[in-house]
Amino acid sequence: MKILMINKFYYFRGGSEHYVFELSKLLESYGHQVVFFSMQDERNIKSKFSEYFIKKVDLQKFNLINIIKFFYNYEAVKKLKKIIKDEKPEVAHLHNIAHQISPAIIKVLRKNNIPIVQTLHDYKIICPNYRLYSRRQICQLCRGGKYYNCFFRKCLHNSWLKSFLGMLEAYLNNKIFKYYDLVDLFIAPSQFMKDVCIRFGIAENKIKVIYNFIDVTALTNDNLANKKEEPEYILYFGRLSQEKGIGILLDALAKVNGVINLKIVGAGLERKNLELRIKNLELSDRVEIVGPKYGDELKQIIIRAKAVIMPSLWPENMPYSILEALALGKIVIASRTGGLPEIIQDGCNGLLFNSGDSIDLAKKIDLVLANNQLAKNIENNAKLSLNKFNSQAHYWKISEIYQDLI
Repeated sequence: MKILMINKFYYFRGGSEHYVFELSKLLESYGHQVVFFSMQDERNIKSKFSEYFIKKVDLQKFNLINIIKFFYNYEAVKKLKKIIKDEKPEVAHLHNIAHQISPAIIKVLRKNNIPIVQTLHDYKIICPNYRLYSRRQICQLCRGGKYYNCFFRKCLHNSWLKSFLGMLEAYLNNKIFKYYDLVDLFIAPSQFMKDVCIRFGIAENKIKVIYNFIDVTALTNDNLANKKEEPEYILYFGRLSQEKGIGILLDALAKVNGVINLKIVGAGLERKNLELRIKNLELSDRVEIVGPKYGDELKQIIIRAKAVIMPSLWPENMPYSILEALALGKIVIASRTGGLPEIIQDGCNGLLFNSGDSIDLAKKIDLVLANNQLAKNIENNAKLSLNKFNSQAHYWKISEIYQDLI
């Protein structure tokens, strides 16, 4: 089978791209052909399909041309027609397409009678700012097509103009052109994602839950013997932004009774605020922000950590960071929000705390530090709990969807 894989980024940018590349590799291992449609970027992985990629759309350059592409990218429509003509894919699997590629391509796929599947890596099809999170709280005010809330609450970068464009985009895509109605099936990586999409009006028979997968054999603890001599630490790794709850983690660290350091790995706009908070909480000697790390270097940092913390305030979907930590046998302490409780069973393969509650998080960190037997049990259960996230089961579920739609 020939699958057209469509995602706006073709380099390792985040969890969505990780999934796209891993899924493509998995499909090819079973004999399928994968054709890529994406956007040009100097960070891209080499691809024999790059001639079909659209020119880079840099949304940091807020000009009229990019605003037009925000709603309808003519180049994407034109080049998609060409790759369809040349490669003749049997099914299209969409991922993140908003803004740079634009949902206008969905109509091209439908006109060419190509079945369309889309994996929902974020909440963009129901929420103009992607996150169901605004003004420091979970938000579902746009439910029922009330996208004007995006504008009046300045949900996009606290900007009137960007929020107006986000509102307009949502009305055009969902109410006027109804592009997403042309998608045959949505894949939700978590039950939470499915439930919230149904509440927002997506038909239940058009959305199916398939968890992300992880290749545990590719992530091993073989290098544990190389463990550095350094103070014990807990770890946060990911984007440095307010909705990720890192500030709550810092507040919790200040309340912890046990002796433990914190290592923060990542980059983002929140870094300066975090540095100020660290100073104000007098945690400078216990917290290290090391910047972004990738590959084996990040893996080593995870392996050496006492526990991995995911203190998210927004409703996470199905983050790869937790799956990677579990695959490496790490204790994960996560907030009770979004799809996280579907991965972490409290007290079994990790610990959950009430989102936004630094006191509860501090108690869970102290529990791990003080109760060695509990910590050992959780570490032993971590990898075992990943059975429902295995690659083979994921392949059969995805291939069944493709076959049913062809």
